[in-house]
Amino acid sequence: MSVTAMKTPGVYIQELDAFGNAVVPVPTAIPAFIGFTAQTNYNGKDLVNKAVKVTSLAEFNAIFGSKPPLIQFSVTAISAKPPKPATPAATDPKKKPADAASKPAGDTSTASAVPDFLMGTNGYSLATSTVNYRLYSAVRFFYENGGGTCYIVSTGGYDYSLTGLSSTKPFEDALTVLTKETEPTMIVIPDAVELMDPTEAELANKYALCYTLQGEMINHCGELASRVALIDIPGGYSEPLVGTTSIEGFRNAVEPTLPKFNSYAAAYYPWLHTTVNQLGDVSYKNIAPGSYAAVKTLLTSEFPAVTDPKTKSAVPNPITKYITALFAAKPAADGITQDKADGVLKNLSASYKLLLKHMLEKLNLMPPSAAMAGIYTTVDNNEGVWIAPANVGVQGVITPAVKVDHQAQEDLNMPLDGKSICAIRAFPGKGVLVWGARTLDGNSNDWRYINVRRTLIYIEQSVKEAASAYVFAPNDAVTWVAVKSMISNFLIGLWNQGGLVGPKPADAFSVTVGLGSTMTGDDVLNGRMIVAVKVAVSHPAEFIEITFQQEMQKG
Repeated sequence: MSVTAMKTPGVYIQELDAFGNAVVPVPTAIPAFIGFTAQTNYNGKDLVNKAVKVTSLAEFNAIFGSKPPLIQFSVTAISAKPPKPATPAATDPKKKPADAASKPAGDTSTASAVPDFLMGTNGYSLATSTVNYRLYSAVRFFYENGGGTCYIVSTGGYDYSLTGLSSTKPFEDALTVLTKETEPTMIVIPDAVELMDPTEAELANKYALCYTLQGEMINHCGELASRVALIDIPGGYSEPLVGTTSIEGFRNAVEPTLPKFNSYAAAYYPWLHTTVNQLGDVSYKNIAPGSYAAVKTLLTSEFPAVTDPKTKSAVPNPITKYITALFAAKPAADGITQDKADGVLKNLSASYKLLLKHMLEKLNLMPPSAAMAGIYTTVDNNEGVWIAPANVGVQGVITPAVKVDHQAQEDLNMPLDGKSICAIRAFPGKGVLVWGARTLDGNSNDWRYINVRRTLIYIEQSVKEAASAYVFAPNDAVTWVAVKSMISNFLIGLWNQGGLVGPKPADAFSVTVGLGSTMTGDDVLNGRMIVAVKVAVSHPAEFIEITFQQEMQKG
């Protein structure tokens, strides 16, 4: 109550604020997933290009559908014998020599093709004949690795008439939607690796659309400066360790608008053999109709004719009726449905179980970005955003698709161009561990490590939100002291948690604001209040050197 309102004699109570505004820490582990979903509407509302916040896998299933995409495989019989060495022949120097490794993925037209599995003397290869929509499995992988709250932006429903993804526009539209959302701190697009042209032999041309989209992901994060992109290496699952073509293709093609934006992205390699999908998730429905004849021949060969004990003549094996029913459009006269035939053959047919096992293996070969989003969440919640998300086990993984050893990781971690790739490696007795913590800006002393970049994002965004309360406040010493105190108190709390390094707070950070130190009289006249904040962020001990030396016996 003001003095002018005191007209009646008495005692008046007036409360004064003792404490200034406080900085409220922003969340650090809120990924936004972009991709295709089973359901595109919920409770009568359209979900396409809408940022929807979910807090659990159950909630994701309820809103976007619990039914996984139907990914079908073509089954092709190929030679099981190893290819003969090619005979050297005279070549035209003007023509580029043919290279089997440059053929599109899934091409089994040559004798050099390696079968995915063997059955008897025959070999068989599997190739996806529909789009492999990856968001559903990626979200499951995220929650297996400790994921929590996330955003989902649906780019549309499953279109099984397509054999591949050929446009970046749905994903770019989703990125535009996310520019209006302040909470997400990570961007993950699992379907990006499915953007390819299978008719192209050259890697740069084959994955050109994927590289374009990944460049846009980095630009999006760099321009907003409030989130990081988790990037997968397209094709990073089956190749030699020396001259790794997928790494070279990625480094040569993915280039953000500004080089400094590279610090807002981290790439992980290789892909992982996971246990996200189980054997019950695959069935006859995953066999492409065009391969029914080949699969029927494969299964029938396992069950040759038997001798009728009465007539002593050869009659069809009783199991073959289930094989016939498996691919029949309508139930047979004896009432055997496709589902029943599927259940019987899963128990009795070794070849059918082997076929499904390898289909499952293909489905479970996944890029690592979704798991890394879960690991970021786990590390942030248990230790803090300032701790490097490395030397951490990846859950739900059998083995990396490519074995990366110490020598092979040298170029991944410290390349000349600075585009560091974080390796995921298997260690005996330890499991599969994340063994890299660098951003794509690996040559920068400031932004080399992903935890340093994310810690600064955390500090910047937290302080930015708190400082907005002082917009239009008097640009004088009272406001400067309040702002300095507010930021200092926040940084002291961060130092106490171990987020800043130094034996005392004065060594860990400094906050400066005022006329003559950070501002001039002209700044004040033009409405500018400039605050200078310096912080000492923890850098990970990436290389540990232990020196051993012998000394003479002393006794």
